Amino acid sequence: MPNLRLTRRSVDDIPHPESGQAIYRDTMLPGFGVRVGAKSKTYIVEGQVNRRTRRVTIGRADLFPPETARRKALVVLGDMADGVDPTAEKRKDAADKITVEKAFNKFFDARPDFAKATVENYSRTGFIYLKSWANKPISEITKQMVLKKHQEMSRRNGKITANYAFRHFRSVYNFNAATEDNFPPNPVSILNQARAWNKERRRQTIIEAKQLPAWWIAVMEEPEYSRDFLLLALFTGMRRNEIASLRWENIDLEELKLHLPTTKNGDPLILPLSDYLLNLLRERKESAGVSPWVFPGNGPAGHIVEPKKFHQRVAAASGVSFTLHDLRRTYITIAESLDIPHYALKRLLNHRSSADVTGGYIIINVDRLRGPVERISERIQELKESKD
Repeated sequence: MPNLRLTRRSVDDIPHPESGQAIYRDTMLPGFGVRVGAKSKTYIVEGQVNRRTRRVTIGRADLFPPETARRKALVVLGDMADGVDPTAEKRKDAADKITVEKAFNKFFDARPDFAKATVENYSRTGFIYLKSWANKPISEITKQMVLKKHQEMSRRNGKITANYAFRHFRSVYNFNAATEDNFPPNPVSILNQARAWNKERRRQTIIEAKQLPAWWIAVMEEPEYSRDFLLLALFTGMRRNEIASLRWENIDLEELKLHLPTTKNGDPLILPLSDYLLNLLRERKESAGVSPWVFPGNGPAGHIVEPKKFHQRVAAASGVSFTLHDLRRTYITIAESLDIPHYALKRLLNHRSSADVTGGYIIINVDRLRGPVERISERIQELKESKD
């Protein structure tokens, strides 16, 4: 690497290499130099920090003279002599600019295929539950802050909500830490270390066989709109949001199947239509008008968003306390009682078999599901007539 006194003229006279880069070191100030590329010339400074060589860019040679760059280099070399790593400081400054709000937005930008419901759940965490942290650098969120906020949310918003919020925050933090070099360890680890996660009990409630007749009668008293929504939930086991956002383009009444290109886990869902659902959807299609939605709504979404009102009406009229997700559990419980194969059950619920090597080899297409779906439909209709 050539050495020369860096002046305006000498820097201008340095030829550009045809390829690669060359470094010319200043004879006046050790560690100061100019890096010359095929089209550019940039002042640099090199020094040792904790026995490691660090190189820092000062600026372009066409923007200011070498005298100015040399003075800047002196400052950087002085910091290095005091043990300050300018590269680490630069990374830290960049990390400090990533606030919690920006971290969530970066997370969303990197995952454009997230389901709408997932984005809404994460957004609720980042922009509502953790709103007081919005302008804080995410790298400055400490374990103590996490523990305190988790405890506050557990009291104010509920234990399950607090757990979900900090699972979301953990994922966002990990993503941003992977894109930066000097993030501290994820502060959510304190919830594991202190065993502070709230205990969660998975709901086991279903509509029992003896309750189904009363529930069915109450559903049949509902307007077609709410009646069909609840029946579609019972006869498919689909999630509430999947039914609410269902479009007619997702339903093929000729091929007798229903197709959702994206679901909660990111995978598509293809289900055959039973005879009962086929008749229900044909009648619904005739009365639907021009709306693209199976269950249109008056809000900005264009479709129904919250079925709480008619769900509560049916619960009150039937005396059967249930949630919309209970219908999903009821569907799969009835399916399991018919000894439908395990892998078919997973396919009906659109659960992945990725951790199951054998499951990865089994291909269950829509035609193989027609028989199980029809058997489930027939059994539901039998149970709704039962008086036991």
